Amino acid sequence: MKNSIAFLFLSLLIFTGCKSEKTVPKKPKLVIGIVIDQMRYDYLIRFSDKYGEDGFKRIIKDGFSLENANYNYIPTYTAVGHTSIYTGTTPENHGIIGNNWYDKYAKKNIYCVDDATYTSVGVDSNGGKKSPHRMQTTTITDQLRLAQNMHGKTISIAIKDRSAVLPGGHTANGAFWLEGKNEGKWITSSYYMNQLPAWVTKFNTSGKAAAYMSKPWNTLYDINTYTESITDNNPFEGKFNGKEEPVFPYDIPTLKEKNGNYEMIKAIPAGNSFTTDFVKAAIVGENLGKSKYTDFLAVSYSSTDYVGHQFGVASKEVEDTYLRLDKDLASLFSFLDTEVGKGNYTLFLTADHAAVQVPAYLQSVKIPAHYLNSKALRTYINSITLKYFKSDKLVENISNLQVFLNKEKIESLQLDATIVAQKIADEVINFDNIYKAVTARTMQTTQFTDGILHKLQKGYNQKFSGDVLLIMMPSALNRSSKTGTSHGSGYSYDTHVPIIFYGNGIKKGTSKKAYTITDIAPTIANLLQIQFPNGTTGLIIDEALK
Repeated sequence: MKNSIAFLFLSLLIFTGCKSEKTVPKKPKLVIGIVIDQMRYDYLIRFSDKYGEDGFKRIIKDGFSLENANYNYIPTYTAVGHTSIYTGTTPENHGIIGNNWYDKYAKKNIYCVDDATYTSVGVDSNGGKKSPHRMQTTTITDQLRLAQNMHGKTISIAIKDRSAVLPGGHTANGAFWLEGKNEGKWITSSYYMNQLPAWVTKFNTSGKAAAYMSKPWNTLYDINTYTESITDNNPFEGKFNGKEEPVFPYDIPTLKEKNGNYEMIKAIPAGNSFTTDFVKAAIVGENLGKSKYTDFLAVSYSSTDYVGHQFGVASKEVEDTYLRLDKDLASLFSFLDTEVGKGNYTLFLTADHAAVQVPAYLQSVKIPAHYLNSKALRTYINSITLKYFKSDKLVENISNLQVFLNKEKIESLQLDATIVAQKIADEVINFDNIYKAVTARTMQTTQFTDGILHKLQKGYNQKFSGDVLLIMMPSALNRSSKTGTSHGSGYSYDTHVPIIFYGNGIKKGTSKKAYTITDIAPTIANLLQIQFPNGTTGLIIDEALK
């Protein structure tokens, strides 16, 4: 009897142990981060009836979708968004405060990834002189490399250089972006390598870029079914050079010569398809997901942003771009299933920012919307300093809605920079379409816990930001053109984006809880059981993880 009980107990232990071991998910062989440039959350809903089952709908159905995810800082620009996604923190820590900004030490405007220390690889131009040196913290891609003693690969791909360089982190094995103009090639920087890999050279000589540019852009489906968008011919859309009206079809072979030749592929849906082709080539060429280590593939789809800027949120061009992107994603997911294997990869999909409806369109339907005159703003600010401090030379630069004071001039006049900044903030609020104005001193001495000033504070970097920070009215753009759209604010139309997790280690479901973009990196780090990026301020989204 005792022997029977002992045998039963041992059998139960063995069975329980085996069952437990099977339920522990292995780490993914490949993590894929997909960032869609300028994707509003509502694009998932607006175009849902026309999406297929294997693109967006597949990862929503079988993955975990956050319905209330937002950016938690200002400014919502491309470089800042990509950096915040991958570092798990905001500009106050990671240091990327714009795509371009005024360097108050060098006294010049700088671009986020320019680096003359390095040379171009794959092209004779300066297009490859880039690096992530201005990003002050690590990324999830860096931490994965460090956790595996620099084993495992990180490959980062985007049409835009900044969207490839920053997600790849400081330790990427390769980051590739598109040189348009007369090239139509994927290139890189000597920061990563001294020559292009054979698979990149083969792709560049395959003729794919020329093939895409030889086809017209017409709607994927009958344009009359695009009822989610406003009329095709309207005054709120920008036009390609050489085309009189912003209407389908677009004769790309004819238009390309007047629109930068291969630069034009960036501004049409074919740019996303071209990116997808290159991503597939990278997976094969780099043998991603094939070793005993976990690899990371960072992908950014940039053409959505170019189309959005030119035609606006409500255009048929934007709708068609997303319907075509849905097919590109379905193709990529199927490719991952075959090449890496279902259950062997984890991905997340999000956006680097969203976008506002064209203000002129909003005005036409009686919704308050505005345009800021930046030249008039500078004149007004100079008039403030002239009135109160007898000089109109106290401002050194105004850019990205930030005022940089001329500290040397202020000191020479024996003025107090803090008082000058506060007077500008007090008075500039009277300028049309400026909604709020605060000084750097306020950012340093006051803790805002919610609202628009909280977001401004998260985007303020004491070392790099200006002396006075401005916020425009809702639905306002800082531009003279009344066609197309842009982004950069802390309002919901710019901050509300999709975040979808899918694959190995991810639950099925949705959440309506509030999350921020900085929660992605720590969630992926926890899934991989590695250290968070060193500036992380986001939290683990534990309800998305098995």
